[in-house]
Amino acid sequence: MKTLKDLFLDEVGDMYDAERRIVKALPKLVKAATCEKLKAALQAHLKETEGHVTKLEQVFKSMDQKAKGQTCKTTVALLEEGGDILTEFKGSPALNAALISAAQKVEHHEIASYGALHEWAKLLGNSNAADLLEEILGEEKAANATLSELALNGSDKEALGEGCNTDSAKECADQQPKIARRGIQPAGMNRKRAGALN
Repeated sequence: MKTLKDLFLDEVGDMYDAERRIVKALPKLVKAATCEKLKAALQAHLKETEGHVTKLEQVFKSMDQKAKGQTCKTTVALLEEGGDILTEFKGSPALNAALISAAQKVEHHEIASYGALHEWAKLLGNSNAADLLEEILGEEKAANATLSELALNGSDKEALGEGCNTDSAKECADQQPKIARRGIQPAGMNRKRAGALN
C-alpha cells in the first residue's frame, strides 16, 4: 500500500525534474524579453531556480534517498506552450506580457506543488525538508509577485500597442499606471506547436 511518504517522494521527484527543465528554459525567456526589468527579474529567478535544484537534492538526502527526477508532465506542457508564445509574439508589443503570462503559469504550478510538499514534510515529521521546501515556496511566491508588478506597471500597457513598442520597452516598464491585466489566448487547436522551451 502506498503511503504519504511515497506520495511525498513522487512529488519531490516531479519537482526535481521540473526545476531542472526550468533552469534550461529561463535563459530563452531572458533572451526573448525586450524589457530590461523583466530580463533582470528572470535572470534573478534563474539563480534561485538553480538553488532550488540543490535544495531538492537536500530534501531527498533528508529522506535517505538518492535524488531522482521523474518527468513532470505539467511543466513539460507549460514549457511547450511557452515555446509557442515566443514564436507567435516575437516582435509584437505584447511579447513581454506574453512572457510574463507564460512564466506565471509555471510559478503557479510550483506554488501549488511546494505548498503541498511543505505541509506533507511537516506531517512526516521531517523539519529539515519542511524548512527547505518553505524557502523554495517563499522564493516562488516572491518571483510571481515580481512578475505581477512588472505586468501591471508596464508590460500590459505596452501590449496594448498604445505608443509603446519593443524599442521603448524599458520606458514602458518604468511607467506606473495600474491597469487590469489582459490575458493571452491559451494554447488550443488553432495554435501551431512551434517548439517547446525545454
